[in-house]
Amino acid sequence: MTTLRLVLGDQLNSRHSWFAQVDPEVVYVLMEIRQETDYVLHHAQKILAIFAAMRRFARALRAAGHRVHYLAIDAPANHQHLCTNLDALIARYAVRRFEYQAPDEWRLDQMLEHYACKLSISAQMVDSEHFLSGRREALSWFGSRERWLMERFYRHMRLRHAVLLDGSGEPAGGRWNFDADNRNPWRGTPPLPADIRTHHDHAALWKAITAAGVNSFGAPQAHSLPWPQDRAEALQQLEAFVANALPQFGPYQDAMHSEAPRLFHGLLSFALNTKMLAPREVIARVEQAWRAGAVPLASAEGFIRQVLGWREYVRNVYWSRMPEYGKLNALDHRRPLPSWFWNGRTHMRCLALAIGQSLSDAYAHHIQRLMVIGNFALLAGLDPQAVHRWYLGVYIDAFEWVELPNTLGMSQYADGGQITTKPYISGAAYIDRMGDYCKGCQYDKRARTGANACPYNALYWQFLDRHRGRLGTLPRLAVAYRQWDRFSTEARAEVREHAELTLQQLDSL
Repeated sequence: MTTLRLVLGDQLNSRHSWFAQVDPEVVYVLMEIRQETDYVLHHAQKILAIFAAMRRFARALRAAGHRVHYLAIDAPANHQHLCTNLDALIARYAVRRFEYQAPDEWRLDQMLEHYACKLSISAQMVDSEHFLSGRREALSWFGSRERWLMERFYRHMRLRHAVLLDGSGEPAGGRWNFDADNRNPWRGTPPLPADIRTHHDHAALWKAITAAGVNSFGAPQAHSLPWPQDRAEALQQLEAFVANALPQFGPYQDAMHSEAPRLFHGLLSFALNTKMLAPREVIARVEQAWRAGAVPLASAEGFIRQVLGWREYVRNVYWSRMPEYGKLNALDHRRPLPSWFWNGRTHMRCLALAIGQSLSDAYAHHIQRLMVIGNFALLAGLDPQAVHRWYLGVYIDAFEWVELPNTLGMSQYADGGQITTKPYISGAAYIDRMGDYCKGCQYDKRARTGANACPYNALYWQFLDRHRGRLGTLPRLAVAYRQWDRFSTEARAEVREHAELTLQQLDSL
């Protein structure tokens, strides 16, 4: 009896129990399809890296003795749709049983659930064996609370998995969170770690992708693609990060610098989100380094909080609140994205750098995403759904389960504060404090109004002003509103006027 097992492009987990034994009656299928390249416009490197990793994964399965059917993007038999291809393969192999791992995206989960229900053969969904919590674990843990605070969930996960605890079960170092210690700008020292990543030549694959009619944006780097293609490369990258970058990760994780786009970040999220690496092993390796005295506690905790805390938390938010969550727009923001989101050509140096890096590298770290690009999008009232689609498409590690809550919830406050206690907004002062992005910019970081005033400043105060009815009672914005109220009537009018003029000419900023 032949069983067909589907492996999606973000399920490249070679240690899944499926692969523990070779069964000649099992056929594994991986497919490159337009359905997945086209549902949003994706960065070229994202398409290329996932397809290249899928191809290497398929070769490894074959080398281990497994039966594999691989549908390339340009294969004549490729119908370019998941379910249509599955129908053809079930008929071809006379399949009597269909199995698939739980998808991480609601869209695919619904599609495969409906597909499996209509089949006349046996069908089963199995766990992906990747995450440390269930899809909706936080739903039962938080209950009916209107706001879910990540910090509480993070502490729950630390205790449940015995991570960074002392001998009595208390948090190591006497604190759960060392975020206050991790906010330093980088001024050129300590020295940056070397980039040890392997660069791959995928020019032939890129030619096949473009010949198949797949549209994309951003620089493909087809002759020198830097993203890991298999678990061995991902593990090598993890070890290099722990040895060379993690010790300084904590203090400088929020820093930005025009000459150091990576700084001390690990760039491990692509390998994690495609399941080449497991979160459990990454967390264990970082904790091991701290216990060995090789890494400061603040750096280890800061990194583990991102993986054990935030990553698991946003997945729970996603699965507990979809599909309604994906449609939220609590602030009723409707403006389209300015054209420079697609080419990086803006006179605002911080945005030119952050967006330019995103377009060239398919990567930006969390502060560039949140406090430069996302901050401007929120202040300018850009459509959060359009912002979501851009983030989902541009970043190599962006899969909807993790990107959507980060964008709509944390970055754009489109959920009205379900997962944050305030909008993440600032004027130019924060951006200037955390790096050198304001240096050499044609706009004056200190000016609120005038021809050369930094657009962030007037937009910041206008945002607070126009949303006072919703945000004016938030405790974490009380100081900002008191400061706004101390402006003279004339100064407030000037800010409103300048901000409105700025919004009318977003494309030319």
